[in-house]
Amino acid sequence: MQGILSIDMKKRRHDRLAFYASVKNFRTTISLKSYIHQGDLGPFNPGLPVDVPVWLALNLKQRQKCRIVPPEWMDVEKLEEMRELERKEDTFTPVPSPYYMELTKLLLNHASDNIPKADEIRTLVKDIWDTRIAKLRLSADSFISQQEAHAKLDNLTLMEINTIRSLLLDSLNCMFKLRSNLQPGSSKGQFMDY
Repeated sequence: MQGILSIDMKKRRHDRLAFYASVKNFRTTISLKSYIHQGDLGPFNPGLPVDVPVWLALNLKQRQKCRIVPPEWMDVEKLEEMRELERKEDTFTPVPSPYYMELTKLLLNHASDNIPKADEIRTLVKDIWDTRIAKLRLSADSFISQQEAHAKLDNLTLMEINTIRSLLLDSLNCMFKLRSNLQPGSSKGQFMDY
C-alpha cells in the first residue's frame, strides 16, 4: 500500500509543478495587486497581456475575468510537425515544454473556448504521447533484454518517466536478484530481498 501512495504523491507533485508553468493571461478586468509566494503579480490592466502562473490564469478564467492565450507550441501546424518528427526519429525529440501533456490537459479541460481547434490539438498531443510511450516501452524492452545496468534518458518528461518507472524498477530488481544468485559464494535457490 505504501508503494501505491508514494506513486500517487509523486504524480500529484508532478501535476503541481506543471500548475506553476506560465501562460499568457489576456483581457483581465481586475485591477488589484496579488501577493503570492512566487512574488508580486499585477496590477492587472484590461487589454494588456501578462504572464501569470497557470493556476492563477485558470482561477481568473473560472471567474470569467480573463481570456487565456495558449502557448505558442499549442498550434495545429507546430504539433503536426512535432508528431511527424517524433515518428521519424528513433530517439526522443525535444518537447516544447517539460509539462506539455499536463498543460494541454489543464488548458483543454478548463479553457478550450480560448484555444482554436482544441479537438485537433487534443488528438495531436495524444498521438505524440502515444508515439513517445511506444518508443519508451521499446527502449525499456531493449534495455532489459540486453541486461544493461544504466541508461541515459534524454528528452523525456517526468510524466513519461513515471509511466515506465515501476516496470523498470521491478525488472532491475529481478535482474539483480538473478545476478547475485549466479555469483560464486551465493546460496543457491535463495533470493535476497533488497
